[in-house]
Amino acid sequence: MLNYVHSFLRWAILLAGIWAVIRSLRGVTGKTPFTAADSKAGLFFMIFCDLQLLVGLILMFVSPLAKQGFADMGVAMKTPVLRFFTVEHEVMAVIAIALVHIGKSKIKKAATDAQKHKLGLIFFGLALIVILALIPWPFREALGKGWF
Repeated sequence: MLNYVHSFLRWAILLAGIWAVIRSLRGVTGKTPFTAADSKAGLFFMIFCDLQLLVGLILMFVSPLAKQGFADMGVAMKTPVLRFFTVEHEVMAVIAIALVHIGKSKIKKAATDAQKHKLGLIFFGLALIVILALIPWPFREALGKGWF
């Protein structure tokens, strides 16, 4: 059940992240004012990321795959799928969520609308790239080594 929630939230994060990046990009290229809609886009991106983190932390303790990986880290590090779900996925998720939170905080403190849009584009864009890399897409294993 939690796997389904975690998987569903992925799509909410992707949509909110794309929305936040597009609003920031439009603000940078169009030199538009930073509006409440721009702020909400970043806020929804952050909220969905935080919910995903909560569900992911619970999964770390109840998922058979995570339990298997944490039981023997030596084997997990030699097995691509276990390494991904035991180490890589979690580390990248924390980095992405940190980028979203840092970006949201810096946007609040920025003096001008142009700075706010630029910071949103940088931090939300980087977070979205990391998120795209941490998602276990169906084609990852077909590539053999994944994206790394």
